[in-house]
Amino acid sequence: MKILGLVGSPNINGNTAKLVNAILDGAAENGAEKVIYNLASLNIKGCDACFRCKESGCCAIDDDMQELYHEIQAADTIVIGSPVYMWQMTAQTKLLIDRLTAFLKPDFSSRLDNKKLILVFSQGSSDRDAFKLYFEYTAGLLYYLGFDVLETVIAAGTDNLEVSFRPRLLEKARELGKLVSASPFSGPEFRKSESSLIPLL
Repeated sequence: MKILGLVGSPNINGNTAKLVNAILDGAAENGAEKVIYNLASLNIKGCDACFRCKESGCCAIDDDMQELYHEIQAADTIVIGSPVYMWQMTAQTKLLIDRLTAFLKPDFSSRLDNKKLILVFSQGSSDRDAFKLYFEYTAGLLYYLGFDVLETVIAAGTDNLEVSFRPRLLEKARELGKLVSASPFSGPEFRKSESSLIPLL
């Protein structure tokens, strides 16, 4: 099994990166191969809506996203993490999401096959539900693109207490990684099986 982490925070050692790494480390304990990228360090241009990808399945823009397409195709599970900026994902993460349109066929069905996905958000607000509607929208968008969104992990209140000082949070993220690397389930079945681990606060 291969698990891919995509961190959309400009802080390469911040709260989001620590959570994504904890999930990947948990999966690695079960023998999974782990790969992680920080999106802020990559050259990813914005989608220019040329739609050439609809016919060819390949984006025409020659940048670092080409490597990420390969990594996503090769991975069994993808973990996308972002802090909340202005009530949404970061600009670095949004560039990635826009370019994922290349995985859609002309009839808007997906070119992806059984890609499990975990979303990770960190937020300064201590109210875990402050951005709930946006998180649900993002999960729905990724489901439309062809990902099987297993879980959305939310670390709230990071302005007051960083992830580094929350060992229980990091351990639960690690346990989630172990579970996703071992579980044959998808979607609702998976969420039912790991309900004792989530929410992460």
